[in-house]
Formats: sequence, structure tokens, C-alpha cells
Amino acid sequence: MFKAILIEKTGDETDAKLVDLDEAQLPQGDVTVRVAYSTLNYKDSLAITGSGPVVRSFPMVPGIDLAGVVEASDNPAYSPGDKVVLNGWGVGEKHWGGLAERARLNGDWLVPLEPAFTLRQAAAIGTAGYTAMLCVMALERGGVTPEQGEVLVTGAAGGVGSVAVALLSRLGYRVAAMTGRPEERDFLTSLGAVEIVDRAEYAEAGKPLSRERWAGAVDVAGGHVLANVCAAMRYGGTVAACGLAASMSLPTSVAPFILRGITLAGVDSVMCPRPRRLEAWGRLARDLDPAKLEALTSEIPLEEVIPTARKMMAGQVRGRLVVPVLGAES
Repeated sequence: MFKAILIEKTGDETDAKLVDLDEAQLPQGDVTVRVAYSTLNYKDSLAITGSGPVVRSFPMVPGIDLAGVVEASDNPAYSPGDKVVLNGWGVGEKHWGGLAERARLNGDWLVPLEPAFTLRQAAAIGTAGYTAMLCVMALERGGVTPEQGEVLVTGAAGGVGSVAVALLSRLGYRVAAMTGRPEERDFLTSLGAVEIVDRAEYAEAGKPLSRERWAGAVDVAGGHVLANVCAAMRYGGTVAACGLAASMSLPTSVAPFILRGITLAGVDSVMCPRPRRLEAWGRLARDLDPAKLEALTSEIPLEEVIPTARKMMAGQVRGRLVVPVLGAES
């Protein structure tokens, strides 16, 4: 038996509970992992609270991240005792995820733990941090360099945003952090932000073009926020878009694209090919300050995941939330 968060559906209602499950109930897969750490992400909170159509089949164990130790493997790439990490691939949506003491998975979804990280650190980075790194890589591919000017990060107090601020700052960029929570100013400046931008300035419908301000941007919001960010990009700038925390819509015009030559680069972390995943994790090992990672990380026990998911949906959570499921490093 093992403990897990389980989401069930009756009619149109979903209900999440902490339950005991039998290992025989685990889904198919060629690698079984003893989960040391999982996380609570925005997507997990959507699933747990039933606030969005994240879960594709029921019952479902949420948790798009896990870091743990292989217990059993029929996959030639992994052996018992190997330390592994999983992010995305529809886990927690279509396949049982990491908010459980055991997970059975397709070994092709796993990546080996980077030697620079402990299992806890890898979980603290999780999908949010790995997505932030993919966004930084997208800006670099777009030719955005520190010399070109300020880079904006929206949703900066959240998981993706906080890691993006820390990464960009360490790489020498001048980072502006957008948030709707002014009380997070000290937190964001401690991560390396040199300017705090009030989200309210970007939250309503704006002009097709506004004053050129940003050389690059990482956006987790979508909607009017993303539209206004695009309108304020400098000539040739790049926006890496990876989220829809504000809206799935994009009420903008072609003006920034055809008059200023900006690029809107979509960043997907769920189905991202393995070579780019490995590149992102290698870059994180090199470019992420462990002290800043620790500063933006908090822990919650498995028993507090469900009420904390409600707080996250209410915008009352900052940084990364690690869930020490078994908490064993070996």
C-alpha cells in the first residue's frame, strides 16, 4: 500500500482526497519509481480544485513532477537504484503522477538526475524551473542579449517567474519583474530583479503599439498582459510565452510583428523532445544559483497539498512548493 492524492469524478463534480492505494492499482509502465519528492504546480492546483479541464481520465493521481529512485525496471536505460526526474509528458493529466509514494511510468519520459542536484533540488526546480530555462533558451535563440536592454518577466512571484528572474539575473540581464502583489517586492529583488512592474499597468486592453521598452520577455499570463507586452517590445525583441494564468486569449494585432519585427516564441514543456530537455537540465546545473533556488522554495507535506492548491488558485502562493513524499535521497 502507498499514500497518494486521488482525484475522482462523480457527474460534473470532482473530488480530491489523500488515500491509501494498492500497488496493483498502479498504471502500466516499464519503470517503477519510489517518489522522494514531488511538487505542487499551477496545473496540479487546477486539477485538484477542478478549476480547469486538466485531468483527461479518472481516477487520477495528480503531480506533473517527481524526483525519486528506481525500484524496478524493464527499461534497459534504467536499473534499480538510479535517481531520476520526470516533468510533463501528460503525467498527472492522462497518466498517474507524482503526488504519491509510488509511480509506474514509461521509462522514455524519465531523465537521469543531474549530478549537480539532489533529488530535493531537482523537485524544487521541477516543471516550473525547467520551463523557465526553456524560455531563457528561446530568448537566446531569438538573439536577446543583456546588452540590448531590460527583460520583463510576468507572474514573477510564481514558480516559472521566480526561477526565470533568478536565471536571467545570473546571466547578466537587467530584469524587471511584473507582479500584482506589491508585498513580494523584497522577495523579487532578492532574486535579482532591478525593477518591479505593477501588473495592473498591463491587465486591461491597450494600444496596438506602445513605447518600446523591453528587449525580451518571459510571459506566463497570456490575455491582455501578453498583448500589452508585445506592444511594448523593442524592435527585433522576443517574447517567450509559456502560460495562460490570466487568459488563453491573445487580443493583439499584427502591428508589433510587422512594424517592429518582434518574435512570439511558444514554449512547451510537456512534450518537449528529450534532447532539449537534457540541454535545459544541463543549463540549469550551470546557470541556476543554488542559494536562490533555496530562497524561492518552500515545503508542504502531502497532507497539506489539497488546501494549498486552493490557496495557489487564489494567488496566495509564491515561488516553488516541494512535497517531500518519502523524502529519501537514496
